[in-house]
Amino acid sequence: MPRECISINIGQAGCQIGSDCWELYGIEHGVGPDGKCIQDNKSDLSSFYGEAGSGKYVPRSVFVDLEPTVIDEIRTGTYRSLFHPEAMISGKEDAANNYARGHYTVGKEILDRVMDKIRRQTESCAGFQGFLLFHSFGGGTGSGFTSLLMERLATEYQRKNIL
Repeated sequence: MPRECISINIGQAGCQIGSDCWELYGIEHGVGPDGKCIQDNKSDLSSFYGEAGSGKYVPRSVFVDLEPTVIDEIRTGTYRSLFHPEAMISGKEDAANNYARGHYTVGKEILDRVMDKIRRQTESCAGFQGFLLFHSFGGGTGSGFTSLLMERLATEYQRKNIL
């Protein structure tokens, strides 16, 4: 049975790193910017990709930022067809480089939406292994919202890996 991982990309740094990582994963595994296989692929893609009914591969990932700029860049970039639109969650105002705003105020407003999307992703997995988190250690979203999200993940997914 395959072991699936879900990538969670948080804040400007996490989303930019995640976008570039998925580009590299695609090159490594022969998945094009539109999610279609561009070469005869013998490897199992199910650990990091989910397969849609049309034969398209969609990353098991969630992109989160409290302000929309970076997420909008991904939505309109070269790999816009690769990601599921519901997997990109953005707020209306950023945490202004402030941990407390990311953790206690602005971050709490979108936490339930993020957890709902993560829950749906985990339910679609046959052998869910854990989470890969991409974030910065500074800033409001990268540090504040990430710690808020990790508290919730640790509570709801106690026996799963969070890297």
